[in-house]
Amino acid sequence: MPIRMRSLFGGLVALAVAAAGLTAHPSPAHAAPAPVCALSCDTLDPSKAEQDTFPVADRVINGRLLRLHVSDPDSMAWASIDRATQGDAVWLDRSWDRGATWEPLLGKATVPGTWTGTRTLMYNLTDPVAHRRGWIRACGDAAAVTCTDWVYPTVCDGSSCDGADPAGASGDDRPVPTATLFGRAIDLHVDQARGMAWATIGGGGAGDEIWLDRSWDGGATWPEGSSLGRTSVPAGGSGTHTVMVATRDPRGLLYGGAVRACGRAADRQEGACTAWARPAPTRARAAADALMASYRTDEGWWRSSWWNSAVAVTTVAEFARRTGRHDYDWAVARTYEQNKGVFPAGARGSDPVEGHFISRAIDDAAWWAVAWLTAYDLTRERRYLDEAVTITSYVHEYWDPRTCGGGVWWDRERTYKNAVTNGLYLWLTTALHQRLPGDTLWGGRSTTAANWYLDSGMINAAGLVNDGLTAGCANNGQTVWSYNQGLAIGAFTQLWRGTGERRYLDTARRLADAAVTSPQLTRDGVLTESCDLGTASCDDNQKQFKGIFVRHLADFADATGSAAHRAYLTRQADSIWTKDRDPLNRLGQRWAGTAPNPADWRTQASALEALTAVEGLPGRR
Repeated sequence: MPIRMRSLFGGLVALAVAAAGLTAHPSPAHAAPAPVCALSCDTLDPSKAEQDTFPVADRVINGRLLRLHVSDPDSMAWASIDRATQGDAVWLDRSWDRGATWEPLLGKATVPGTWTGTRTLMYNLTDPVAHRRGWIRACGDAAAVTCTDWVYPTVCDGSSCDGADPAGASGDDRPVPTATLFGRAIDLHVDQARGMAWATIGGGGAGDEIWLDRSWDGGATWPEGSSLGRTSVPAGGSGTHTVMVATRDPRGLLYGGAVRACGRAADRQEGACTAWARPAPTRARAAADALMASYRTDEGWWRSSWWNSAVAVTTVAEFARRTGRHDYDWAVARTYEQNKGVFPAGARGSDPVEGHFISRAIDDAAWWAVAWLTAYDLTRERRYLDEAVTITSYVHEYWDPRTCGGGVWWDRERTYKNAVTNGLYLWLTTALHQRLPGDTLWGGRSTTAANWYLDSGMINAAGLVNDGLTAGCANNGQTVWSYNQGLAIGAFTQLWRGTGERRYLDTARRLADAAVTSPQLTRDGVLTESCDLGTASCDDNQKQFKGIFVRHLADFADATGSAAHRAYLTRQADSIWTKDRDPLNRLGQRWAGTAPNPADWRTQASALEALTAVEGLPGRR
C-alpha cells in the first residue's frame, strides 16, 4: 500500500552540508550523552589505542593544527590540536544520522598554561549494541571554529563500497516482492555474492524518485541509512536505478544490514517501499551474519543464556573452520577474554560464575570446554586448550563410582546423573586425549567413561538416548532429546577415531541410524524435537538442541563417508533454507517451517550448525 512520505528536503540539505565537511558551530551545550560501549567504552585514554591513523585531512585554524586520530582495531577515535596557545580547545562531534545532527563537544579539552597542544579522550565510532553506525569528526576553537571532514561516511565490505555502479554487479536477485505505486514498479535488487543492493523504479515518468533505506537492526530504525542513492527519472525516461550500497560494515562491527527499496511518484506526495531483506552470499554466511547481529560486543556473549552462548561461540568457530571464513574470529577471542573471570549471580545466569567459566551446573561448564576445544582447533592457540583442560578437570571432580558404578553428576548437589553431562564428559575426555601429545590420563578416563555409558542403560532398546537415570540407576524413560543423541554419536565416533575399536563405531552408527529413522526425532525427513509438535514451543534451552545433534552427526558422516547420513544433513539444510527462513535470513525453531515458529539467536545458532554441516558437499553453497 502507498505510504505518506514526509518531505526530506530540509534533511537532505543538512546531510549534503555535513558530507561536504563544511564548518559548523556546535549546538548549545547540553547533558552529556550516555557512554557508548563497543570493544571499549567512551573516554578510553588514547595511550591505550592499538593504532594511530589519520584517515581524513588535517585542518589549520589560525596556525593551529587540528587532527582526527582513528584506531580501527579499537573502533575508536580522538582529536588533537597542536601549535596551540593557552585557551585553545579541541573536541569531537559524533553523528548517528550521517551528519544531520550530532553529539557535540565530546571530550572537550582546553590547552592549559604554557602547553602547545592537547587531545581528547577516545570515543567509539560505532555502537553495535544499539545497532547504530556513527560518523565522527574533530573540531577545534582557536579564535574561530573549524572541523575536519567526517570519518568513514562510506560503508565498505572489503572492496565493495557504497556508490558502486550496478553494471558491475556479479548477480541480480530480487529477494522480496515488487512494491507498486500508481502503476510504477519499485524493486529491490541484490548482488548476493558481494552483499550489495540497489533499487529500481519503472513504469513511471520524469521526476519519479527511487532510493534505498539501510537498517542495522532489521528495519526497526534507519537513521544512518535513510534515502541512500536517491535519484530521479530523467526527462523522457520511465525508470531509473540507484547506485549500490553495502550491507555489511566489518569496520563498524555491524553485520547483517537490511535494505529496502523506496520510491515516490513525481506528481504525488505518497511513496511506497518493498519489504526489508538481507543478502545471502552463501546460506551459512547469511545465517552467521544474522546471528552476529545479536552478539553483545561490549560483554562478549549473547544475552542472556550462559550455556547457550557457549554453544553459539562453538557454532561461530565451527563455521570458520568448515568454511574458511574468518569474519568472526575476533568474536571467539573476545568471548574468551570478556568472560573468563568471576561474575556474581544474575550477571551471566542465575548462578555465580567462579572463574574459568565454571558454575554449579556441571554441564554448563562442560559446554564452555567444548567451545574452547573448538576454538583451539580453529586457531591452535594454547590458551584455549589449557582452558578446556581446566574446565574438564572440574567436571571430572563429579565423576562418582559410588553411585551407579560411575558417571558424572549433573550438579554439585549430586541430584541426577543424566545423558547430557555424561555425553559431554565422554566427548571432552576423548578430545583432550587426542589433542595432548603423550596423554594417558584423559585417554584412560575416556575408556572408563565409554564402558560405563554403554553399560548404564541410558541407550534404550530402540537405539535412542533417554534423558538420564533414576535414583535406582535405571533408564528413566524420559524424553529423547536430539542433543543427547548427538553427543553420544560424536563421542563414540571420536573414540573409534582414536582407538580403532569397532564397537565404538558400531555404537555411533546404531545411534545415528536410530535418530534419522525414528519418529521420536525425525518426521517427514526433518529433525523434529518433541517440543516442535502441534502448538508446543521449545524453551530457550531446547531451541538449541538440534544444532548440537547435526554437528555431531556431520562428524560421523565425515568419519565414515556415509552417503545416507550426508543426504540426511542436506535435507535439514534445504528444509531450513526453503521453509524456515524469512527475507532477513532469520531462522526459526521448527526446521519444517510449521507454526508456531519463534526465532531468536538460539534458533539462529542451531540452524547455522545445520547449514555449516553441509559446507563443502557437492552442490552446496
